Amino acid sequence: MSPVNLRRPKIALVDYGAGNLRSVAKALERSRMEPVITGDPAVVRSADGVLLPGVGAFRDAVRSLTEAGLVDAIRDVTENHGRPYLGICFGLQLLFDEGEEHGRTAGLGILAGKVRRFPEKDESGHPLRVPHIGWNEVRYAGEHPMLEALPERDIYYFVHGYRPEPEDESLIVGRANYGGEFAAAVARDNIFAVQFHPEKSQSAGKRLLDAYRAWLEGA
Repeated sequence: MSPVNLRRPKIALVDYGAGNLRSVAKALERSRMEPVITGDPAVVRSADGVLLPGVGAFRDAVRSLTEAGLVDAIRDVTENHGRPYLGICFGLQLLFDEGEEHGRTAGLGILAGKVRRFPEKDESGHPLRVPHIGWNEVRYAGEHPMLEALPERDIYYFVHGYRPEPEDESLIVGRANYGGEFAAAVARDNIFAVQFHPEKSQSAGKRLLDAYRAWLEGA
């Protein structure tokens, strides 16, 4: 019998002055990880994993990350095949080239594509309530270490008025439907990012964070 890994992976929980850090930290602890809330680029570069959560405005988040010197640290992790990165909500959106919230704002440009507001009407022409708030099914498909530990579909809690539109559709590993199909999860190499909130998604959210821990332990 192989020995049980009792060490808890240390996760740099990126603090850029906004976001529900405490609830994310508690969720990480429940999945047997050790969150370190930090705005220090050196800690981001040295942790076992990096998690960028999100609640707030796209433009303000980019400005705060830039002023704190965290943009280069996140790029080092995500572009140089570094430690596993998990993005939640804005942690997904900020990876892309551009967001249109409160006017066009350049994102981190790690993934090609834009973040656009949900349309005012659904595919049938009926008014669509924005922001999208509530529980929706996500259907997974593709190849990534995270997907090996996740069910093919699960139900998560969303709170967002904008959704990513990747230029390369092969980045999309999770899809949901709200007024039409949209990208709910994207992945590439050591990046896995979701539009929903696992820390608010009860057992489904814990399954996702357990999968993140398994990815870290296998990396």
